Amino acid sequence: MTFTTRPTLRGTFGMVSSTHWLASQSAMRMLELGGNAFDAAATAGFVLHVVEPHLNGPGGEVPAIVATADDPTPRVLCGQGVAPTGATIEHYRSLGLDLVPGSGPLAATVPGAVDAWLLLLRDHGTLPLRVVLEPAIDYARNGHPLVPRVTETVATVQSLFEEHWPTSAALWLQDGPPTGLFRNEAYAATLERLVVEGETAGADRVAQVEQARKAWREGFVAEAIDGFSRLPHRDSSGSDHAGLITGDDLAAFSASWEDATTLDWNGHTVAKTGAWGQGPALLQSLAVLAELGDVDLASAEGVHTTVEVMKLSYADREAWYGDGDVPLKSLLSPAYAAERARLVGSEATLELRPGSPDGRAPRMPSLAGGNHLIDASVGEPTVARDGVTRGDTCHVDVVDRWGNIISATPSGGWLQSSPTIPELGFCLGSRAQMFWLEEGLPASLAPGKRPRTTLTPTLVLRDGRPVVACGSPGGDQQDQWQLLFLLRHLGGGMDLQEAIDAPAWHTTGFPSSFYPRATEPGGLSLESRLGPEIRDDLVRRGHVVTESDPWSLGRLCAVRRDPDGLLSAAANPRGMQGYAVGR
Repeated sequence: MTFTTRPTLRGTFGMVSSTHWLASQSAMRMLELGGNAFDAAATAGFVLHVVEPHLNGPGGEVPAIVATADDPTPRVLCGQGVAPTGATIEHYRSLGLDLVPGSGPLAATVPGAVDAWLLLLRDHGTLPLRVVLEPAIDYARNGHPLVPRVTETVATVQSLFEEHWPTSAALWLQDGPPTGLFRNEAYAATLERLVVEGETAGADRVAQVEQARKAWREGFVAEAIDGFSRLPHRDSSGSDHAGLITGDDLAAFSASWEDATTLDWNGHTVAKTGAWGQGPALLQSLAVLAELGDVDLASAEGVHTTVEVMKLSYADREAWYGDGDVPLKSLLSPAYAAERARLVGSEATLELRPGSPDGRAPRMPSLAGGNHLIDASVGEPTVARDGVTRGDTCHVDVVDRWGNIISATPSGGWLQSSPTIPELGFCLGSRAQMFWLEEGLPASLAPGKRPRTTLTPTLVLRDGRPVVACGSPGGDQQDQWQLLFLLRHLGGGMDLQEAIDAPAWHTTGFPSSFYPRATEPGGLSLESRLGPEIRDDLVRRGHVVTESDPWSLGRLCAVRRDPDGLLSAAANPRGMQGYAVGR
């Protein structure tokens, strides 16, 4: 029997896995009240805004992939906000910028998370809005225990708050960096007002949710964001700039449903978002690995092979992915996978090697792979003193007794991304930093366009029925860690917790999605549990290896439903706050 840090939970009623135990248990409460997986996931999403404010917030975004008991076809819920109307390359260039700042008002896209959670409730939920939001309102109003990382994050940006973001200082620095129970009464009031305004539509649940969406997109929330966004604040460029989001931008945006991008692999169908997210890079990696044959993930050869394959997929991400016309059919074709597989040699490559699907020449951003270096030794994204972050995110998976299932990756709008809007109790996000201020690229900035995000939930089907929902925080590492999980669980037969617990690694050998778009050619971070023999072999192959702490890489959550109705769940022990619950 293989030792795991926790058991893989098993039952038949319902399973939840998330990056915070309070979100997991709050979601489980919705299942116990008779709600379905979508009620539960929305509750978890709103609780995560409260209890992991350094990792996500109401001003951020959320993509999700769902399948219902009635229709197992995977569908993508897009809660990724778009660039505001005034966000043109010319505007940023006129300010002397060659990159979108990584923090501050100029980095914001239209908030998408709250509208997406409400859209999920409207179309697939069953419980009243007040019931679903009750846990988040309670934790915001009456307090919740802060995880140590929140205190550390606030301490890191304390001088920024005190000198330039006074509204953030007022919320987060009342007596120095917060500890113990923390209350955000302004955000509690925002949620309560959404419920009350929703209830003005009458007793019908759907009408209430729609009215709450209207209050968010066209009412008091939009009004407050419009006014505050016009105020100049310091950002990561070192200057003060006003934001660009207006009330009209919020009114024009709506979360939406779309088809998933899928790949058949190893007897399964893996579903991801479109190429406005990085999810298809996971599919490309699986396709190339299928051409190369079985890999032993407990060997240096296996680590090397997965790293080299991921470098190829992420090079294509840089050259081809964005919110527009992306040649995904060709990128995911067997012929292209075979072509890419031939590039994987015995030595580490230090170059970015995007391919040429359909014979089209790739075009890379001129700043890609620039001189900025990042510290690849950190397992969790760091926060600089100027508020810049690298990929802080949350995740939640839910499956219920009926077979409804969802994988969702909330992110953005973290407390250090932008100054707090005082009457709302939250700040805007910084996802626009993933646009390029260069014309003609798939991820070039344009009004109304989605940034090419790193957020990448996963749903897996077998014989047309969903069997696994999984995902991970971690910015550019999300699909790299999920690749290892899927290879181990679906390819190697490990159970959920065993696959999550196994040693992890990732490459940094491509441009970061986050300001200042740093790169580390040949960079490879791996957990020290892999051992010195594997490490030394990888160094001999030319990898620039950074050995991380033994339990530092990977943030996975996962739930599963077998054909006989048996449910299971597991959660990441790293960071000591993710938990699975269920029965």
